[in-house]
Amino acid sequence: MDVSFLGGPQPQHGVGVVAPFDFALDRELWRWVPDDVSLRLTRTPFVPVGVSLDLARLVSEHETLREAVRALGASEPEVIAYACTSGSFVDGIVGERAMCEVMNSAGEVPSLTTSGALLQALEELGAGRIALLTPYTESVTRSLEDYLGEAGVTVTGCAFLGLTRHIWRVPYRAVVDMAREAVTGAADALFISCTNLPTYDVIPQLEAELRMPVLSANQVTMWAALRTIGARAVGPYQALLMEPEALAGTLPEAQPETQPEEQEGWT
Repeated sequence: MDVSFLGGPQPQHGVGVVAPFDFALDRELWRWVPDDVSLRLTRTPFVPVGVSLDLARLVSEHETLREAVRALGASEPEVIAYACTSGSFVDGIVGERAMCEVMNSAGEVPSLTTSGALLQALEELGAGRIALLTPYTESVTRSLEDYLGEAGVTVTGCAFLGLTRHIWRVPYRAVVDMAREAVTGAADALFISCTNLPTYDVIPQLEAELRMPVLSANQVTMWAALRTIGARAVGPYQALLMEPEALAGTLPEAQPETQPEEQEGWT
């Protein structure tokens, strides 16, 4: 059959993604992507280390980033996103900026990281106090708190799972339960960390229940990458992705500053 009359395929904007070797949620990333955008993914080399501060540093080494970005260059992406939260916060604000500089230089296109995208999203929402949920161990979670503190963001409550592997297998029910545990003080938003933790379908439910914007690692990564090329992420009933006029009135205004409760019972 002659299909030349269809005139396609339509031109695609390319978003390059560098992910850790154990990343298992390619399908989730695609759910935020509009039809005229294609993701071009590559992974960092395998290392036999569980999720930890050591692994975060290994998967974000500058030479590893250069090689990954160069590999993506053949597909001509318009922006490159490093999709790993811990790998981009482990060395603080300075480390995250240095990663972006390495990627910018290697790919000659705008580059960003998940942790940098998180700070952009918090600024967009005017959220200076957040509840935090992670699948990590305590040491990795504390490192994220330190990164946020450097950026002037206060963590009002926190819960973590203590996992070192198979994070992509965590069910939505566990994410919801941990989110409820994390929201212990006055917060402007909830952040769910780790690009290997499934979150897409749980965000609207949590926003409706908690009455605050809910951000996740994959969500902010795709939001920031797409915004860089003038595109909009797709995510029904997700506050970060709504037009300002649509968002107005759907969530309560941020609560006045209060003293956060003592954080006990890290789990």
